[in-house]
This record gives sequence, C-alpha cells and structure tokens, in this order.
Amino acid sequence: MTKISLSLNKTLEQNAAVYFEKAKKAKKKLEGTLNILQISQQKRKKMLEEDLMDQYDQAEIEKIKQQKHERTKEQWYEKFRWFITSEGFLVVGGRDATSNEIIIKKHAEKNDIVFHTDMAGSPFLVIKVSGNDSTGAPGEASLQEAANATFTFSRAVKLGLSTSSVFWVRPDQVTKEANTGEYLTKGAFVIRGKTNYVYPSFDLAIGITKEGKIMCGPKSAVKKNCVKSVVLEKDEQAKPSETAKLVKKLLETNADLDVVIRALPAVGLKVKKERQ
Repeated sequence: MTKISLSLNKTLEQNAAVYFEKAKKAKKKLEGTLNILQISQQKRKKMLEEDLMDQYDQAEIEKIKQQKHERTKEQWYEKFRWFITSEGFLVVGGRDATSNEIIIKKHAEKNDIVFHTDMAGSPFLVIKVSGNDSTGAPGEASLQEAANATFTFSRAVKLGLSTSSVFWVRPDQVTKEANTGEYLTKGAFVIRGKTNYVYPSFDLAIGITKEGKIMCGPKSAVKKNCVKSVVLEKDEQAKPSETAKLVKKLLETNADLDVVIRALPAVGLKVKKERQ
C-alpha cells in the first residue's frame, strides 16, 4: 500500500496539484529513461549488425582472396609454352634447348604425342594424353592445332618461311642415343621409327582464360578456351613490345606485360582484328 503525505497548510486541491506535478515529472523522467534504454538498445543492435557485417565482409574478402590465389596459382606447365586444344588436351612445348630437354625427359609419357619439325632449332611440343580427363585419344583437331603451334613457334617462321615439315611420334621413339659418330647438343634428340607428317600453317591467337591465365596458341584452341582473345599475324616491321602492349589493352588483363611478351613467339606480330 502506498502512503501519501498531505500538508496541513494546504487545501486538498493544493495537495492534489502538488502530487499531480510530481506525477507529471515522474512520467517525463520515466519516458526519458525509456527513450535512453531504447536508443541504447538500438545502438547495441546496430553495433551488433555492423560487427556481424564486418565479420561477413572479412569472410567474403578472405574467400575472394583464396579464390584469386587458386586462380592465379602457377601450374607446372606455365613455365613452358602451353595451350589447351579445342578438344581439351593440354599441349606443352619448349622455349629453348634447356626446356626442350625437360619437356622430353620429364613430361613426355607413354601415351603422349610428341611434335617437332625437320628443321633444327624448333621446339618440341607434347600433347598430354596420359592423365588427361578427356576420353579417348586426341582427334584430328588436336593434332592439327599442335602441328600449327609447332610451326608457328619454330625457327622456320623466324626465317620468314611460309611453312615447314612437322611430324609427330610417340615418346619411346625419341632418344638421346646418337648414331655412331654423331653428337647431340642440348635440346636435340634422335627420332627412330615411323614419323607421321601433318601439313601446318601459321596460326596464332592469344587470349585470357576464365581463370585469368594468358594462353597463346592456334585460333580454334584459344577461341574455345578463352573468354577474350585477339588474332595475330606476322609483321616483320612490328615491335614485339608494342604489340604486347596492345594485346594487354585489348584483353583488359592485369597480367604483367612480360607475361604477355613471353607467351608470344619471338617474331614481329600485329593484331589482325581486335576481337574474335
């Protein structure tokens, strides 16, 4: 039970007025306290939401970083010349005598197909069949693309030749055992047994894959595997660095210019058309 104190010096109406004012002040104070509590709760809720959002954003940032790392992580074949055929087979090739040795000795396996030209000073290219997820053997499309790439990156193109003899064999036909009286330099091998010739042509495009990799190879292979690409043709007057800059711009890639330059053959090139 609540006790009420009345002043004997005041009338009943005056006492009532005093308590009415006190009640009004108490109500305002209570409302103020409730407002403070409400604001505090809103602030806490907002802070909690912001904290959760920060955690979510951080998680998303980490996820994006991880995805970017996975996309940009260098694969073993990126040290060499490489492309994926339109049928899904990886093709790797040497850049020089040393990488030719490595390609044949370490990466040419039983079921693979090895390409080369009759002219010395050309790269060995290998269609990787062993361990490939694709079913069956490479078809005519892959064989032609590999032959075209072998010629396009060969010494014959540097010498201005329009074509050259390109053949393919199996890895067990490629050996370092020289004939009597012969000496094999680094990157050179002896081919034994039947050779299968393919008529090649200069065939070149460069593009960016969905993983953000720069891929250079035959037009059909690049078109099949890249989200953006440009077609290239020979031009003895063109400066490789200027062509590479234009390619980088057209592909809208953040890849280093050196990566683009290394992907291209060491001959004068120009962009045939801006986009495929």
